[in-house]
Amino acid sequence: MTDKPKRPSFAFVLGKSGAYAVLIVGLIGTLLPFFYIIVSSLKTTAELRQTPPDFFPKQPTFEHYTTILQDKDIPIAQNLANSVFVSVMRVVITLFTSSYAGYIFAKYHFKGKNLAFGIILIQIMIPFQVVMIPNYLLTVKLGLIDSLWALIVPAFIDAYGIFMMKQFIEALPAELMDAARIDGASEFGIYSRIVLPQMGPPLASLGIFTFMATWNDYLWPLIVLTSPEKRTIPLLVVWFQTAHVSNQGLVLAASILTLLPIFVVYIFLQRWIVDQATSSAFK
Repeated sequence: MTDKPKRPSFAFVLGKSGAYAVLIVGLIGTLLPFFYIIVSSLKTTAELRQTPPDFFPKQPTFEHYTTILQDKDIPIAQNLANSVFVSVMRVVITLFTSSYAGYIFAKYHFKGKNLAFGIILIQIMIPFQVVMIPNYLLTVKLGLIDSLWALIVPAFIDAYGIFMMKQFIEALPAELMDAARIDGASEFGIYSRIVLPQMGPPLASLGIFTFMATWNDYLWPLIVLTSPEKRTIPLLVVWFQTAHVSNQGLVLAASILTLLPIFVVYIFLQRWIVDQATSSAFK
């Protein structure tokens, strides 16, 4: 006779139910404000000024979206292109420099390696506000004020990205690289043909973190950009909040439009992000 499976205890069921209840409450608390912004952006101006307000619009309309997209005085297309250009460039540069530097720190032994890596780790703990003034003075010296490259150049070195890539590459077997050297592969060839193809999950995670941080960055663009046509999306949203303070619908619609690219990027990269989270959990 086979033993019957034991029924879970009451304490186990109660604990699991409590955990799910907490997760559900957290999910609702996270998604509810965002959902309210979406439905409110579809309300008419009269409904937005209504007291007390209704949660759902009585007559859903896209008038706020069409106003933003068609008004020539609102350079949302140019500002959107600026944010896309800066974000993509920073992602590409960060992924290359971080993965290559991480490969060097993980698989090479050279004098001063621990000191150099320690300096990189210290940079992770330094707030941006501490180095903001030196960065600004350097940007002025380089003649990059009011240039989109002033937002891209700081991405050449990403301390967290280097640390993240080093931790992943250290787990790769050194025998693969030794075999490639015996076959006559160059060091860059080993990096590009052997190491890089195995780094999909961490690269995807670092890529989306970098994209989100760049896309939502407000303080540094506010300091180095002065022309309206050079503004990025966060600066445009703040301009909306001041210039259209009486029209909440435009502000809400602009906020939704600025979030769409982040969702698109996450949808494309979510498989690699889940793989990275799963592999990290089993290390």
